[in-house]
Amino acid sequence: MYYTLNLPGVTRNLPLCPLNDRLMIGAFVLFGDVELTVKSAEGLLALAPEHDVMITAESKGIPLIHEMARQSGGARYVLARKAPKLYMQDVIKYDVDSITTAKHQTLYLDGNDAAYMRGKRVLIVDDVISTGNSLRALEAIVEEAGGLIVGKMAVLAEGDAIGREDIIYLAPLPLFDTDGNPLN
Repeated sequence: MYYTLNLPGVTRNLPLCPLNDRLMIGAFVLFGDVELTVKSAEGLLALAPEHDVMITAESKGIPLIHEMARQSGGARYVLARKAPKLYMQDVIKYDVDSITTAKHQTLYLDGNDAAYMRGKRVLIVDDVISTGNSLRALEAIVEEAGGLIVGKMAVLAEGDAIGREDIIYLAPLPLFDTDGNPLN
């Protein structure tokens, strides 16, 4: 079963994947799809508020934020990592549970990136916002680093996130019942 997603300049058939015994989600994957990544970045940048730096969580947001930075003249972006790396110092961390990750995880921000964000206008970027848990983790990290959140963006808003007015997104992505029927 598939869901046909139409974004400005691109259409994709998303496979429906079981989330539990009652729900399925459309699998939206930017990895390896250059055209989808480029068009998604173009669409988001057209809607983006003025910002100095962007942040995303590892890993599915990386190609998107990289392309957004490239299209906007090479602006620097930062990553909240899923594990601390040897080079990271004075790490900020935040625990998160995400709908697409089967287990609890922690996001880590390098202290140098935190210092870079301090006092700057920060745009939070993700591929899909669903429960908002990853978004809340990024908000907490930016706030602890002293950044000023000017916007929260995603290519898609899924499920209850579709009705949120505090996020900017290109298209809604419904949840599906086990027969593949959209629920919202």
